[in-house]
Amino acid sequence: MTEAVAVETAFENRLVELRQIKDAARRGPDDAATTRQHERGKLTAHERIELLLDPGSFTEVEALRRHRATGFGLEHRRPYSDGVVCGWGTVHGRTVFVYAHDFRIFGGALGEAHAQKIHKVMDLAAAAGAPLVSLNDGAGARIQEGVTALAGYGGIFQRNTRCSGVIPQISVMLGPCAGGAAYSPALTDFVFMVRETSQMFITGPDVVHAVTGEEITQNGLGGADVHATTSGVAAFVYEDEQSCIEDVRYLISFLPSNNNEAPPVEPTDDPPDRRTDRLVELVPTDSTRAYDMCAVIEEIVDDGAFFQVHAGWATNVVCALARMDGHAVGIVANQPTVLAGVLDIEASEKAARFVQTCDAFNIPLVTLVDVPGFLPGVDQEHGGIIRHGAKLLYAYCNATVPRVQVILRKAYGGAYIVMDSRSIGTDVSLAWPTNEIAVMGAEGAANVIFRREIKAADDPEGMRRLKIKEYRTELMHPYYAAERGLVDDVIEPGRTRELLVRALRMLRAKHADIPARKHGNPPV
Repeated sequence: MTEAVAVETAFENRLVELRQIKDAARRGPDDAATTRQHERGKLTAHERIELLLDPGSFTEVEALRRHRATGFGLEHRRPYSDGVVCGWGTVHGRTVFVYAHDFRIFGGALGEAHAQKIHKVMDLAAAAGAPLVSLNDGAGARIQEGVTALAGYGGIFQRNTRCSGVIPQISVMLGPCAGGAAYSPALTDFVFMVRETSQMFITGPDVVHAVTGEEITQNGLGGADVHATTSGVAAFVYEDEQSCIEDVRYLISFLPSNNNEAPPVEPTDDPPDRRTDRLVELVPTDSTRAYDMCAVIEEIVDDGAFFQVHAGWATNVVCALARMDGHAVGIVANQPTVLAGVLDIEASEKAARFVQTCDAFNIPLVTLVDVPGFLPGVDQEHGGIIRHGAKLLYAYCNATVPRVQVILRKAYGGAYIVMDSRSIGTDVSLAWPTNEIAVMGAEGAANVIFRREIKAADDPEGMRRLKIKEYRTELMHPYYAAERGLVDDVIEPGRTRELLVRALRMLRAKHADIPARKHGNPPV
């Protein structure tokens, strides 16, 4: 054998060895581990990444990383990847970074090498200015590695915070997420969960039982439905991983790659000047009658398509991403079918977070108003409705994206101000002829202002009705705010879409100067 042939043969052997090692790293510890993962109704890390990214676009980094820990038998268990798959690819042709816990290896638990891989891909995402998606399926910190595992989480949290408002961060919960691990998703922009297979909690059921004596299951404590309807941690919830990851891709289609870019534009055949006369049928003139605000949103947006955020939590306010004239918009709207559309603690938090997210990523805001006020009650006051309501006020006042308000019917008291009124900086305010803008409803106002006249009258009830009519005629007619420049125009409901599109087109090049400061100090 000549020297050249020997070299070539040695190189071929090295290539064979490389392929075998990479194949083994992808397969995981053994086929039985993969089978167990599938039996739990869960996909492997690579299978999930393949669903998320465009076909053939994934480039993995540090696939051959192995931990260096010793003790407790770890020195004899050093699998490739160390339980997390990291890299980048494309979604709808745009670069997206991803890391996915591999539950087959150490239960996806985070150790030093595992954390450093995640730090690497987070740093790359920040440097490239591209979204980051985490596919979470891990058992928390790797106990055998002690404090180095905890330090690894600290590095993740620090990067989550530095990237906040700079690149979109999306957490997808596809398995357990316990203890400190739960804080990373809480720091990101959106959290997805899957029923039955994903849970998030700081302390598990066993600890809860030991401390409080309460008996509860993992899903009852921190399952998808709990976080989607009660805690507000999860923005989206699904029955299976496939539909969940499909909607992650859909969400990314609304978001820019980073805060210096505009969101993607999707061409549409839906005419920008399409009439919306059906709105007259959908919204009763009587302000005490309920209707579904989602039907109104469906009527005005492109092709009737919108994507609700936190659809199951604080349902008295609707927050949704949609498109108008092909451009992404964020919609905040009161929901009259739930608590008459009042603002309460949770609705204020939900809307404030959504407004901040849209503002961070250059998504214009459309606010649809039909609000009777803030929810009264001892629980609300003691729970901090002042502080929580101020979060929504702060979010709107701080927002620099294009902002357009439409007042459909009632807009009373402080809730009117908070729902992006002209006085707090909305760029364009439109109102239907059914609008009622006032400090409070005519009935309540008459009872306060004319209480002496009503009490002294021979017919108190008749006098009350007369004064209600007088107040409504003087201060609540649909042109009162327009006459004072607090509403730019009173419009026909049938022109709502057309005039929204016109306003948003005009505002597309909006530039807002912000004061020089380190950062604001919003209510928390």
